[in-house]
Amino acid sequence: MKTALVLGGTRFFGVNLVESLLAKGIQVTIGTRGETQDPFGDQVQRIKLNRFDKMSLIEKTYGKTWDVVFDQICYASHDASIAIEAFKDKVKHYVFTSTLSVYGFLDHTCREEDFDPYTYPISYVNRENLSYQEGKRQAEAVFFQHAPFSVTAVRIPIVLGEQDYTNRLLFHVDKILHEESIGLQNKEAEMNFISQQEAGDFLTWCGENQLKGPVNACANGSISLQELIQTIEKETEKTANITTTITDENGSPYGVEQSWTMSNERATAWGYPFTDLRSWLPSLINHFVHEKNTTSK
Repeated sequence: MKTALVLGGTRFFGVNLVESLLAKGIQVTIGTRGETQDPFGDQVQRIKLNRFDKMSLIEKTYGKTWDVVFDQICYASHDASIAIEAFKDKVKHYVFTSTLSVYGFLDHTCREEDFDPYTYPISYVNRENLSYQEGKRQAEAVFFQHAPFSVTAVRIPIVLGEQDYTNRLLFHVDKILHEESIGLQNKEAEMNFISQQEAGDFLTWCGENQLKGPVNACANGSISLQELIQTIEKETEKTANITTTITDENGSPYGVEQSWTMSNERATAWGYPFTDLRSWLPSLINHFVHEKNTTSK
């Protein structure tokens, strides 16, 4: 891979993806609407386009080619179909950021074969009319059933990092620091996570190796919500107030009813060395604790 186009490379782990590509010496083009500034200066090329408009995508990329396209902002069958039309003669390989959500909640650790996009029925509807889960399922199905180029669908769990604009981990830190209640349905439920840096690095690795098919990506090890809370308690030196009485104000963004985990064995067998979740999660929590303590002074 010598050249890459990134759709959605201006925030969160999209930025880490671009950084990872640049560190490999890859010539990067960012395709955005131009509404969000990026930190890359003259290190990247830019195309102003609307990812969700077919003619914009076709016209703005006319006459250009890339070895790999990385698509961070594809949410439904319509999005996938216009990408196929726009890039059918312009790209060798496509890396699509998918999600653990395609599996739904299963009674076991999710593996790639638990959702088969090659046979999944396609319905061409806009993402506004679909759930996040169904939209990603539809996008995968369109890519794997109709794309003329090879495709990797990277299925990731919740991404954690200092630039996480969802503030879901920060929610728990803030509640514990202020001794406010956190509503959890099942504190024994386990989850997987991935860091924003690792998400960017893994996407780059998939592009480099032009891997075909769906693949799970998460840090090694799952963690129960109780252990997550205990880790935050240790870093804050405060005791959490956990309740099963859940309200709009106290409901945890991680409040799953049952364990929701995925296996990264396929990617590991292909040669990717994932980090261990517990090797970096405490320091990330400490970062948020320090940030909150600093801003409160």
